Amino acid sequence: MSSAGAFFARWRVRLGYPLAILVLWFARPNLRSILAAIPLGLLGLLVRASAAGHLHKQEVLTMTGPYAYTRNPLYLGSAILTLAAAIATYSWIAAAILCVYFALFYSFVMRREEGELRQHHGASFGDYARAVPLFFPRLLPAKTVSGTGGSFSFAQYKKNREYRAAIGFVLLLGILLAIWWLRAR
Repeated sequence: MSSAGAFFARWRVRLGYPLAILVLWFARPNLRSILAAIPLGLLGLLVRASAAGHLHKQEVLTMTGPYAYTRNPLYLGSAILTLAAAIATYSWIAAAILCVYFALFYSFVMRREEGELRQHHGASFGDYARAVPLFFPRLLPAKTVSGTGGSFSFAQYKKNREYRAAIGFVLLLGILLAIWWLRAR
């Protein structure tokens, strides 16, 4: 792992908390911005849920479901959630913080994880990487060599604790509603 990749992997969550406070400080939400963010947030949660229900971490190279469209559907879902949060805050400064954080940290994290998968799965990952883009999805699913990963499993979704993303998004909306309500008084 590169030193930059290790740094970003280690500090991704640690810096996320103070940056969240900063984003909330600059947030100027209103009811319209919060309501506008909900459909986009639900889409992001759906993408993440589908990915988590297919993903068998450290077991197989998952290439089915959303993994036939993009190698990083969890991060694609997170990017959609980031855009939803940016809309909900109704602040250019908060939106810039969110988007720069995501682009900077996750570009390094995706590359680090790609190296780990390449090392662990060898030629299978190479074939998969040639057929499926890193982040922006294909329009049609790739015809992968072995198609490992299986179908969606709610048990796998729970095992991957993906429900935490939904809880986090609902909490964010609740905090933004509280900020809006307090400022509207």
